[in-house]
Amino acid sequence: MVGGAIRDRLLGLPVKDIDYVVVGASPEELIEKGFKPVGQDFPVFLHPATNQEYALARTERKVAPGYKGFVFHANPEVTLEEDLARRDLTVNAIAQEVSEAGQPIGELIDPFDGVGDIQKKVLRHIGPAFTEDPVRLLRVARFAARFSEFSVAPETIQLLKQIGQSGELKALVKERVWQEFSKGLMADKPSRLLETLKACEVFESFFPNALLQDEQLNIRLDTAAAQGFNLSQRIACLWALQNSEIILAWSSQWGIPTECKDYALLTSLLAQTLSKFNLKAEDYLDLLDRVDVWRKPERFGELNKVIDLLAYSTDELNTAYLAAQKVDVAQIAADVSEVGAQAGSMIKEKIRAARLGAIKAL
Repeated sequence: MVGGAIRDRLLGLPVKDIDYVVVGASPEELIEKGFKPVGQDFPVFLHPATNQEYALARTERKVAPGYKGFVFHANPEVTLEEDLARRDLTVNAIAQEVSEAGQPIGELIDPFDGVGDIQKKVLRHIGPAFTEDPVRLLRVARFAARFSEFSVAPETIQLLKQIGQSGELKALVKERVWQEFSKGLMADKPSRLLETLKACEVFESFFPNALLQDEQLNIRLDTAAAQGFNLSQRIACLWALQNSEIILAWSSQWGIPTECKDYALLTSLLAQTLSKFNLKAEDYLDLLDRVDVWRKPERFGELNKVIDLLAYSTDELNTAYLAAQKVDVAQIAADVSEVGAQAGSMIKEKIRAARLGAIKAL
Protein backbone atom coordinates (compact mmCIF):
# COMPACT_ATOMS: atom_id res chain seq x y z
CA MET A 1 0.00 0.00 0.00
CA VAL A 2 1.38 3.39 -0.94
CA GLY A 3 0.53 7.06 -1.18
CA GLY A 4 -2.59 8.92 -0.19
CA ALA A 5 -4.26 6.09 1.70
CA ILE A 6 -1.43 5.97 4.24
CA ARG A 7 -1.21 9.76 4.40
CA ASP A 8 -4.93 10.11 5.11
CA ARG A 9 -4.92 7.30 7.66
CA LEU A 10 -2.07 9.00 9.56
CA LEU A 11 -4.06 12.24 9.50
CA GLY A 12 -7.14 10.49 10.85
CA LEU A 13 -9.09 11.12 7.64
CA PRO A 14 -11.38 8.72 5.78
CA VAL A 15 -9.47 6.57 3.29
CA LYS A 16 -11.19 6.59 -0.11
CA ASP A 17 -8.77 5.36 -2.77
CA ILE A 18 -6.07 2.80 -2.05
CA ASP A 19 -3.02 2.34 -4.29
CA TYR A 20 -0.99 -0.86 -4.25
CA VAL A 21 2.50 -1.36 -5.69
CA VAL A 22 3.92 -4.80 -6.40
CA VAL A 23 7.69 -5.20 -6.07
CA GLY A 24 9.79 -8.04 -7.47
CA ALA A 25 7.13 -9.53 -9.75
CA SER A 26 6.58 -9.73 -13.49
CA PRO A 27 3.29 -9.31 -15.37
CA GLU A 28 3.30 -13.03 -16.13
CA GLU A 29 3.51 -13.91 -12.44
CA LEU A 30 0.56 -11.70 -11.58
CA ILE A 31 -1.53 -13.11 -14.41
CA GLU A 32 -0.72 -16.64 -13.20
CA LYS A 33 -2.11 -15.65 -9.77
CA GLY A 34 -5.37 -14.54 -11.39
CA PHE A 35 -4.74 -10.81 -11.66
CA LYS A 36 -6.37 -9.15 -14.67
CA PRO A 37 -4.23 -6.69 -16.69
CA VAL A 38 -5.97 -3.33 -17.26
CA GLY A 39 -3.19 -0.71 -17.50
CA GLN A 40 -2.56 1.07 -20.79
CA ASP A 41 0.43 3.30 -20.04
CA PHE A 42 2.09 0.98 -17.50
CA PRO A 43 1.38 -2.45 -15.94
CA VAL A 44 -1.71 -2.27 -13.72
CA PHE A 45 -3.72 -5.30 -12.64
CA LEU A 46 -7.01 -5.98 -10.88
CA HIS A 47 -6.90 -8.23 -7.82
CA PRO A 48 -8.86 -11.46 -8.50
CA ALA A 49 -10.84 -11.22 -5.25
CA THR A 50 -11.07 -7.53 -4.31
CA ASN A 51 -10.90 -5.97 -7.79
CA GLN A 52 -8.46 -3.38 -6.37
CA GLU A 53 -5.78 -2.00 -8.69
CA TYR A 54 -2.19 -3.21 -8.24
CA ALA A 55 0.63 -1.55 -10.21
CA LEU A 56 4.09 -2.95 -10.79
CA ALA A 57 6.85 -0.87 -9.24
CA ARG A 58 8.25 1.42 -11.90
CA THR A 59 10.60 4.28 -12.64
CA GLU A 60 10.03 7.05 -15.15
CA ARG A 61 12.13 9.19 -17.45
CA LYS A 62 11.26 12.54 -19.04
CA VAL A 63 11.50 12.43 -22.84
CA ALA A 64 9.09 15.16 -24.03
CA PRO A 65 7.33 18.31 -22.78
CA GLY A 66 4.19 18.11 -20.64
CA TYR A 67 2.85 15.74 -18.05
CA LYS A 68 2.54 12.93 -20.61
CA GLY A 69 6.12 13.23 -21.79
CA PHE A 70 7.42 10.28 -19.75
CA VAL A 71 8.50 6.73 -20.51
CA PHE A 72 8.03 4.16 -17.78
CA HIS A 73 10.25 1.25 -16.86
CA ALA A 74 8.69 -1.60 -14.86
CA ASN A 75 10.35 -4.92 -14.10
CA PRO A 76 11.13 -7.12 -11.06
CA GLU A 77 14.42 -5.27 -10.45
CA VAL A 78 12.74 -1.92 -9.68
CA THR A 79 12.85 -1.39 -5.91
CA LEU A 80 10.13 0.08 -3.74
CA GLU A 81 12.32 3.09 -2.92
CA GLU A 82 12.87 3.74 -6.63
CA ASP A 83 9.12 3.67 -7.15
CA LEU A 84 8.49 6.00 -4.22
CA ALA A 85 11.20 8.40 -5.44
CA ARG A 86 9.23 9.20 -8.61
CA ARG A 87 6.28 10.53 -6.60
CA ASP A 88 5.61 14.20 -5.97
CA LEU A 89 5.56 14.91 -2.24
CA THR A 90 7.11 13.21 0.77
CA VAL A 91 3.69 12.83 2.39
CA ASN A 92 2.59 10.81 -0.66
CA ALA A 93 5.68 8.56 -0.66
CA ILE A 94 5.01 6.37 2.37
CA ALA A 95 4.42 2.64 1.97
CA GLN A 96 3.36 -0.34 4.06
CA GLU A 97 3.41 -4.04 3.29
CA VAL A 98 0.02 -5.69 2.87
CA SER A 99 -1.24 -9.25 3.02
CA GLU A 100 -2.55 -11.08 -0.03
CA ALA A 101 -5.98 -9.82 0.96
CA GLY A 102 -4.70 -6.22 0.81
CA GLN A 103 -4.66 -5.60 4.57
CA PRO A 104 -1.74 -3.54 5.97
CA ILE A 105 0.87 -5.45 7.97
CA GLY A 106 4.30 -4.51 9.28
CA GLU A 107 6.02 -1.17 9.76
CA LEU A 108 5.72 1.94 7.63
CA ILE A 109 8.34 2.28 4.90
CA ASP A 110 9.25 5.95 4.75
CA PRO A 111 12.53 6.68 2.94
CA PHE A 112 11.81 10.42 2.48
CA ASP A 113 10.49 11.22 5.98
CA GLY A 114 6.92 11.76 4.90
CA VAL A 115 5.76 10.95 8.41
CA GLY A 116 7.98 13.73 9.74
CA ASP A 117 6.50 16.19 7.26
CA ILE A 118 2.99 15.12 8.21
CA GLN A 119 3.86 15.85 11.83
CA LYS A 120 5.36 19.20 10.83
CA LYS A 121 2.40 19.86 8.51
CA VAL A 122 4.60 20.58 5.51
CA LEU A 123 4.08 19.81 1.83
CA ARG A 124 7.59 19.11 0.51
CA HIS A 125 8.85 17.77 -2.81
CA ILE A 126 10.97 14.62 -2.93
CA GLY A 127 13.73 15.54 -5.36
CA PRO A 128 14.80 17.69 -8.32
CA ALA A 129 12.81 15.56 -10.79
CA PHE A 130 9.75 17.15 -9.20
CA THR A 131 9.91 19.95 -11.79
CA GLU A 132 9.56 17.57 -14.75
CA ASP A 133 5.79 17.23 -14.39
CA PRO A 134 3.82 20.53 -14.68
CA VAL A 135 0.69 18.94 -13.20
CA ARG A 136 2.51 18.88 -9.87
CA LEU A 137 2.15 22.63 -9.59
CA LEU A 138 -1.63 22.27 -9.68
CA ARG A 139 -1.56 19.25 -7.40
CA VAL A 140 0.38 21.12 -4.72
CA ALA A 141 -2.07 24.03 -4.97
CA ARG A 142 -4.94 21.57 -4.63
CA PHE A 143 -3.31 19.82 -1.65
CA ALA A 144 -2.75 23.21 -0.01
CA ALA A 145 -6.50 23.83 -0.29
CA ARG A 146 -7.37 20.40 1.04
CA PHE A 147 -4.84 20.30 3.88
CA SER A 148 -5.30 23.88 4.99
CA GLU A 149 -3.12 23.52 8.09
CA PHE A 150 -0.12 22.50 5.96
CA SER A 151 2.37 24.98 4.57
CA VAL A 152 4.27 24.51 1.32
CA ALA A 153 8.00 24.25 1.95
CA PRO A 154 9.88 27.36 0.67
CA GLU A 155 12.24 25.21 -1.41
CA THR A 156 9.20 23.53 -3.00
CA ILE A 157 7.73 26.93 -3.86
CA GLN A 158 11.01 27.77 -5.63
CA LEU A 159 10.77 24.62 -7.75
CA LEU A 160 7.13 25.38 -8.54
CA LYS A 161 8.22 28.80 -9.78
CA GLN A 162 10.71 27.03 -12.04
CA ILE A 163 7.87 24.98 -13.52
CA GLY A 164 5.99 28.20 -14.24
CA GLN A 165 9.03 29.75 -15.91
CA SER A 166 9.90 26.66 -17.94
CA GLY A 167 7.00 26.90 -20.40
CA GLU A 168 5.82 23.41 -19.41
CA LEU A 169 2.42 24.72 -18.33
CA LYS A 170 1.58 25.30 -21.98
CA ALA A 171 1.56 21.53 -22.48
CA LEU A 172 -1.25 21.02 -19.96
CA VAL A 173 -4.58 19.95 -21.43
CA LYS A 174 -7.65 21.75 -20.19
CA GLU A 175 -9.32 18.56 -18.96
CA ARG A 176 -6.49 17.93 -16.50
CA VAL A 177 -6.38 21.56 -15.39
CA TRP A 178 -10.11 21.52 -14.68
CA GLN A 179 -9.77 18.25 -12.78
CA GLU A 180 -7.30 19.85 -10.38
CA PHE A 181 -9.24 23.14 -10.18
CA SER A 182 -12.49 21.39 -9.33
CA LYS A 183 -10.88 19.30 -6.59
CA GLY A 184 -9.16 22.34 -5.12
CA LEU A 185 -12.33 24.43 -5.17
CA MET A 186 -14.21 21.64 -3.40
CA ALA A 187 -11.60 21.49 -0.64
CA ASP A 188 -12.05 22.88 2.87
CA LYS A 189 -10.21 26.10 2.10
CA PRO A 190 -10.36 26.79 -1.65
CA SER A 191 -8.75 30.21 -1.29
CA ARG A 192 -5.43 28.45 -0.75
CA LEU A 193 -5.61 27.09 -4.29
CA LEU A 194 -5.53 30.65 -5.57
CA GLU A 195 -2.99 31.86 -3.03
CA THR A 196 -0.58 29.04 -3.87
CA LEU A 197 -0.79 29.89 -7.57
CA LYS A 198 0.01 33.49 -6.66
CA ALA A 199 2.97 32.41 -4.52
CA CYS A 200 4.29 30.40 -7.46
CA GLU A 201 3.83 33.44 -9.75
CA VAL A 202 1.56 31.57 -12.16
CA PHE A 203 -1.88 32.91 -11.22
CA GLU A 204 -2.25 34.77 -14.49
CA SER A 205 -1.52 31.59 -16.43
CA PHE A 206 -4.85 30.22 -15.23
CA PHE A 207 -7.04 33.18 -14.22
CA PRO A 208 -7.59 36.72 -15.55
CA ASN A 209 -6.21 39.77 -13.76
CA ALA A 210 -9.73 40.91 -12.95
CA LEU A 211 -9.97 38.36 -10.14
CA LEU A 212 -7.05 40.02 -8.38
CA GLN A 213 -9.20 43.12 -7.89
CA ASP A 214 -11.87 41.18 -5.97
CA GLU A 215 -10.78 41.84 -2.37
CA GLN A 216 -13.50 39.65 -0.85
CA LEU A 217 -12.89 36.64 -3.09
CA ASN A 218 -10.93 34.50 -0.63
CA ILE A 219 -13.36 35.12 2.20
CA ARG A 220 -16.30 34.37 -0.10
CA LEU A 221 -14.83 31.09 -1.34
CA ASP A 222 -13.93 29.84 2.12
CA THR A 223 -17.35 30.80 3.47
CA ALA A 224 -18.96 28.92 0.59
CA ALA A 225 -16.90 25.87 1.55
CA ALA A 226 -17.87 26.21 5.22
CA GLN A 227 -21.54 26.33 4.20
CA GLY A 228 -21.21 23.21 2.08
CA PHE A 229 -21.83 24.80 -1.31
CA ASN A 230 -21.62 22.48 -4.31
CA LEU A 231 -19.11 22.97 -7.12
CA SER A 232 -21.41 25.05 -9.32
CA GLN A 233 -22.16 27.39 -6.42
CA ARG A 234 -18.45 27.77 -5.65
CA ILE A 235 -17.71 28.58 -9.28
CA ALA A 236 -20.50 31.16 -9.06
CA CYS A 237 -18.81 32.67 -5.99
CA LEU A 238 -15.52 32.78 -7.87
CA TRP A 239 -16.94 34.83 -10.75
CA ALA A 240 -19.77 36.69 -9.02
CA LEU A 241 -18.35 40.18 -9.61
CA GLN A 242 -17.08 39.62 -13.16
CA ASN A 243 -18.86 40.32 -16.44
CA SER A 244 -20.13 37.69 -18.85
CA GLU A 245 -17.30 38.21 -21.36
CA ILE A 246 -14.65 37.29 -18.78
CA ILE A 247 -16.67 34.31 -17.56
CA LEU A 248 -17.26 32.96 -21.05
CA ALA A 249 -13.62 33.37 -22.04
CA TRP A 250 -12.36 31.51 -18.96
CA SER A 251 -14.99 28.78 -19.34
CA SER A 252 -13.96 28.22 -22.94
CA GLN A 253 -10.24 28.26 -22.11
CA TRP A 254 -10.50 25.44 -19.57
CA GLY A 255 -13.55 23.53 -20.76
CA ILE A 256 -15.70 24.32 -17.74
CA PRO A 257 -18.88 22.20 -17.47
CA THR A 258 -22.03 23.90 -18.72
CA GLU A 259 -23.77 23.88 -15.34
CA CYS A 260 -20.83 25.59 -13.63
CA LYS A 261 -20.63 28.18 -16.39
CA ASP A 262 -24.37 28.85 -16.22
CA TYR A 263 -24.27 29.33 -12.44
CA ALA A 264 -21.45 31.83 -12.84
CA LEU A 265 -23.24 33.77 -15.59
CA LEU A 266 -26.55 33.85 -13.73
CA THR A 267 -24.92 34.93 -10.48
CA SER A 268 -23.15 37.74 -12.31
CA LEU A 269 -26.48 38.83 -13.82
CA LEU A 270 -28.29 38.65 -10.49
CA ALA A 271 -25.57 40.58 -8.68
CA GLN A 272 -25.45 43.32 -11.31
CA THR A 273 -29.24 43.70 -11.41
CA LEU A 274 -29.93 43.48 -7.67
CA SER A 275 -27.27 46.12 -6.99
CA LYS A 276 -29.43 48.69 -8.79
CA PHE A 277 -32.05 50.89 -7.15
CA ASN A 278 -35.76 51.19 -7.96
CA LEU A 279 -36.19 47.89 -9.78
CA LYS A 280 -39.56 47.49 -11.46
CA ALA A 281 -41.86 44.49 -11.70
CA GLU A 282 -40.59 43.88 -15.22
CA ASP A 283 -37.01 43.70 -13.93
CA TYR A 284 -37.88 41.05 -11.38
CA LEU A 285 -39.83 39.00 -13.89
CA ASP A 286 -36.99 39.23 -16.40
CA LEU A 287 -34.59 37.91 -13.76
CA LEU A 288 -36.91 35.04 -12.89
CA ASP A 289 -37.25 34.16 -16.57
CA ARG A 290 -33.49 34.31 -17.15
CA VAL A 291 -32.86 32.05 -14.17
CA ASP A 292 -35.59 29.75 -15.57
CA VAL A 293 -37.06 29.41 -12.10
CA TRP A 294 -40.28 27.93 -13.53
CA ARG A 295 -38.47 24.78 -14.70
CA LYS A 296 -35.47 24.82 -12.33
CA PRO A 297 -36.63 25.99 -8.90
CA GLU A 298 -33.83 24.05 -7.17
CA ARG A 299 -31.21 26.01 -9.10
CA PHE A 300 -32.95 29.25 -8.11
CA GLY A 301 -32.68 28.21 -4.47
CA GLU A 302 -28.97 27.50 -4.80
CA LEU A 303 -28.34 30.80 -6.57
CA ASN A 304 -30.23 32.56 -3.80
CA LYS A 305 -27.67 31.27 -1.30
CA VAL A 306 -24.82 32.58 -3.42
CA ILE A 307 -26.45 36.01 -3.71
CA ASP A 308 -27.06 36.08 0.03
CA LEU A 309 -23.34 35.44 0.50
CA LEU A 310 -22.67 38.49 -1.65
CA ALA A 311 -24.81 40.51 0.79
CA TYR A 312 -27.39 41.52 -1.83
CA SER A 313 -30.99 41.42 -0.66
CA THR A 314 -33.12 38.83 -2.42
CA ASP A 315 -36.28 39.53 -0.42
CA GLU A 316 -38.11 41.42 -3.14
CA LEU A 317 -37.04 38.96 -5.82
CA ASN A 318 -38.32 36.03 -3.79
CA THR A 319 -41.55 37.84 -2.98
CA ALA A 320 -42.03 38.45 -6.71
CA TYR A 321 -41.39 34.77 -7.38
CA LEU A 322 -43.95 33.61 -4.83
CA ALA A 323 -46.57 35.94 -6.31
CA ALA A 324 -45.87 34.93 -9.91
CA GLN A 325 -45.79 31.27 -8.95
CA LYS A 326 -49.48 31.42 -8.01
CA VAL A 327 -50.50 32.10 -11.61
CA ASP A 328 -52.52 29.15 -12.93
CA VAL A 329 -50.52 28.34 -16.06
CA ALA A 330 -52.61 25.29 -16.93
CA GLN A 331 -55.85 27.29 -16.86
CA ILE A 332 -54.36 29.97 -19.09
CA ALA A 333 -53.34 27.33 -21.62
CA ALA A 334 -56.80 25.76 -21.51
CA ASP A 335 -58.51 29.10 -22.16
CA VAL A 336 -56.59 29.74 -25.39
CA SER A 337 -58.68 28.64 -28.36
CA GLU A 338 -56.06 29.07 -31.08
CA VAL A 339 -54.06 26.11 -32.35
CA GLY A 340 -50.53 25.53 -33.66
CA ALA A 341 -47.64 27.93 -33.33
CA GLN A 342 -49.96 30.87 -32.81
CA ALA A 343 -51.42 29.20 -29.71
CA GLY A 344 -47.99 28.67 -28.19
CA SER A 345 -47.05 32.30 -28.68
CA MET A 346 -50.35 33.54 -27.25
CA ILE A 347 -50.12 31.27 -24.19
CA LYS A 348 -46.61 32.54 -23.52
CA GLU A 349 -47.73 36.16 -23.74
CA LYS A 350 -50.73 35.61 -21.46
CA ILE A 351 -48.66 33.78 -18.86
CA ARG A 352 -46.11 36.59 -18.78
CA ALA A 353 -48.86 39.20 -18.52
CA ALA A 354 -50.49 37.31 -15.64
CA ARG A 355 -47.22 36.92 -13.78
CA LEU A 356 -46.35 40.56 -14.30
CA GLY A 357 -49.76 41.54 -13.00
CA ALA A 358 -49.29 39.40 -9.93
CA ILE A 359 -45.96 41.05 -9.16
CA LYS A 360 -47.32 44.57 -9.73
CA ALA A 361 -50.18 43.83 -7.35
CA LEU A 362 -47.77 43.42 -4.44
